[in-house]
Amino acid sequence: MRWKRVLVGVAILLVVAVLGSFLYARSIFNRIERVEVSESLTSSSHGTNYLIVGSDSRANVTEEGDAGFTTADAPSGQRSDTIMVLHLEGGKAQMLSIPRDLYVPIAGTDGTQKINAAYNGGPTRLVDTVTQYFDIPIDRYMEVDFVSFAGLVDALGGITINFPYPAQDTESGLYITAAGPQELDGDMALAYVRSRHYQELKEDGEWHEDPTADLGRIQRQQAFLTTVFGKLSDTKSPFTLARAADGISKGLRIDDKMSFTDALRLGWGMRGIVPEPLDPLPVDNARNESGAVLILREDEAQPILDKVR
Repeated sequence: MRWKRVLVGVAILLVVAVLGSFLYARSIFNRIERVEVSESLTSSSHGTNYLIVGSDSRANVTEEGDAGFTTADAPSGQRSDTIMVLHLEGGKAQMLSIPRDLYVPIAGTDGTQKINAAYNGGPTRLVDTVTQYFDIPIDRYMEVDFVSFAGLVDALGGITINFPYPAQDTESGLYITAAGPQELDGDMALAYVRSRHYQELKEDGEWHEDPTADLGRIQRQQAFLTTVFGKLSDTKSPFTLARAADGISKGLRIDDKMSFTDALRLGWGMRGIVPEPLDPLPVDNARNESGAVLILREDEAQPILDKVR
């Protein structure tokens, strides 16, 4: 009967579409660069912890117009610009931000420096530093550079960030002319995430730089990631998701132990949920041989850290 032939045809098309999507996703996954950190990874007693590092690598930036290009000199080497722990457990996600200027003992050395300096010794040293100092087990490691941030945002068709005031950062390239919800493309979202000299145009008509410095930057990064995760969760189109995966894969690095099944498990675990940003780690401002640093108030920090242990 005709309706049976139609149903069979639809079923075949669905199978082909699913298989095609699966094979395309696998091909993207196989292109992702691996980082040899598996010996430093440990298993959480509950849930799964992903150490997510935003790198300031300019390896994929070639010319003006590329995401991440600015007129300022690019920093030498490569440093961890953003450090976060994503904790998945029981259908919920929590996100802990670690300030890059936090002054901590660096694993494998006899010294104490800003935690972003640990990355200069390689991802393994950063994983070991987070595990040893914070007593946080790390199951998986993921690293993404600036270019991938922009590619992901553009693949999603932009994101909306609410600005209480017009804002700018002449070094990162951020320029927002009006307060309220603003649609950002990849380049402007990147400038927002990278901003370290964030200024707002207040009622007095003057530009005021954010006095909270790195801590304010963390709040902006959390707002950005929460918005991105929310838009990913709301996206139903497989074509949009495929573009997003392709956009972020170009600058993505993952631990050498992560399998395609692990990646699918992460994607499945994140569907329909938006990570809850945990309270900022309590810190004190200080200055020493490393310049302006943050000192963790360890006793006060334990209840926050316990949520991802």
